[in-house]
Amino acid sequence: MYKLIAIDMDGTLLNDLHEVTEEVRDALHAGKAQGVKIVLCTGRPLGGVSRYLEELNLNEDGDYVIAYNGALVQNTHTQEVVSELTLSYEDVKSLYELSKTLDTPMHFFDSSYLYTPNRDISPYTVYESNVTQVPLRFRTLDEIPEDILVTKAMYIDEPEKLDRTIASVPEDIKKRYTMVKSAPYFYEILHPAASKGNAVKQLADLLGIAQQEVMAIGDNGNDLTMIEWAGCGVAMGNAIPEVKASANYETRSNNENGVAHAIRELVLSK
Repeated sequence: MYKLIAIDMDGTLLNDLHEVTEEVRDALHAGKAQGVKIVLCTGRPLGGVSRYLEELNLNEDGDYVIAYNGALVQNTHTQEVVSELTLSYEDVKSLYELSKTLDTPMHFFDSSYLYTPNRDISPYTVYESNVTQVPLRFRTLDEIPEDILVTKAMYIDEPEKLDRTIASVPEDIKKRYTMVKSAPYFYEILHPAASKGNAVKQLADLLGIAQQEVMAIGDNGNDLTMIEWAGCGVAMGNAIPEVKASANYETRSNNENGVAHAIRELVLSK
């Protein structure tokens, strides 16, 4: 019996219109009614998750969320922070210098805002602000306080160009951080201990839930660590090949209520 289901949001829980369908909502409620912990596990900032937590009643006693690709684990009822892993001002500064060398736009989050140091603001930065509902601020590095705590930075660009950028990032930088592609146009940079897999493990340990009692559902590269760690890793029908290869089960796509299908087949029918 699975006791915790970690669910990615974009491309997984949400359809391409960024909606939770009635079928998916009903499956989540049915799972929760059976005592299963339903945990949204997303690359989004907390502000980009809040309305879905409220919509799905995932802010009740004993509910948790994992945000920023595992950099934040928080109780959604009490707001108590279980774990928070951040980058420093010096990290942001060096990553920005590298972004200029690679000719790739960059943005980054703290707990309140999405910042870009690029005067010519990328449309993908505007898109990220709109989707996550986090206010966007243009700030030069000199205008950023040196005590800032950054939950994640991102290199963003057209997919083909971003792939070239990723290939050009020096190996020592890749070893210094967690760096993961979360969408064709997003390359995320986090504290080296931050990952969805580590966060799900930490939360399961806190709740006394064994690895084999955890299910994780996702579609993209930033979901790989939790798909691989969970007792049952579930790949969406629209998942990238690497996720499908690592999963124990493949469900339908995010536009075909894939999360609901997986929960019905693997949890509710047992």
